[in-house]
Amino acid sequence: MVSPALVLPHEPDERWHLARQLGVEDAVIHPLEIGDGRTQWTYDDLQGLSNWLSEVGLNFSVLEGSVPISDRVRLGRAGRDEDIEVFKQFLRNCGEVGIPVVCYDWMAGVRWARTGAHVEARGGSYVTEFDVAKTRGGPETLPDATREDLWEGLEHFLREVVPVAEEAGVKLGLHPDDPPRASLRDIPRIVTSVENYDRVLEAYDSEYNGITFCQGNFAAMGADIPETIERFGDRINFVHFRDVEGDADRFVETWHDEGPTDMLAAMRAYERHVDDDVVMRPDHVPTMAGEDNANPGYHTNGRLFAIGYMRGLREQARTDG
Repeated sequence: MVSPALVLPHEPDERWHLARQLGVEDAVIHPLEIGDGRTQWTYDDLQGLSNWLSEVGLNFSVLEGSVPISDRVRLGRAGRDEDIEVFKQFLRNCGEVGIPVVCYDWMAGVRWARTGAHVEARGGSYVTEFDVAKTRGGPETLPDATREDLWEGLEHFLREVVPVAEEAGVKLGLHPDDPPRASLRDIPRIVTSVENYDRVLEAYDSEYNGITFCQGNFAAMGADIPETIERFGDRINFVHFRDVEGDADRFVETWHDEGPTDMLAAMRAYERHVDDDVVMRPDHVPTMAGEDNANPGYHTNGRLFAIGYMRGLREQARTDG
């Protein structure tokens, strides 16, 4: 059964204490920048943060964002093996500190994409949207990138790093491309379907080569969420609990309790098919009254609502058996 978690800043503030007051014990750290302009973690960064979290009763359960994987690794370009060595050392550092899961992605060039941040939802709240029609134009960034490059790069990466992850005791969770389109701005994407995840998992058969099950992206793929949770089962190493209305070409984020996915059925599937130590965090929450929408999808009030909703679903799923 999954355990609710919250994304927390990498320096202590009131959100750390709010997490504990909600009964949350697992912290997901997702910084865009560590400090001093750096975007890669040192051992001392990781150990210091782990010590801080422990002092307030939080487990450093997942690290996502600021993961050292370059586009030359993703695309199999010259210099990738030097970059992979950096990632291997990063995994060893995580293992020494006791961080059990690292979430990473395989989006080259253009990463997470949204085209609107002030879409009105329930009660005047704001949610984000993606509309591929609004992404046209702009300079070519990786004109020679191919789908074959991405697959070769990913399979080479997994062969190199999963044995290190096993030794370090750090599970990998590959996040879907967001949005899960075949291409974006003419840059190909490959982590876009249930079938493509089958290929990823077959590339290196290990529980340490796993999935970040981002529900919103699997919904945008057109996947049946409970059925897909059952399909991947113990290869799900981390969960993003969210929902969208629409598909990979155009969607809007929804409140967790009013999207098209049967969230209770999803929670029942996690209860039955996913390992007990997997953590789940709410993702892409609405911006609520009194919040400035400066960080769309990640303000506090919506996450507090989502954690309460998730805990209620979990209790119902446990009652159902």
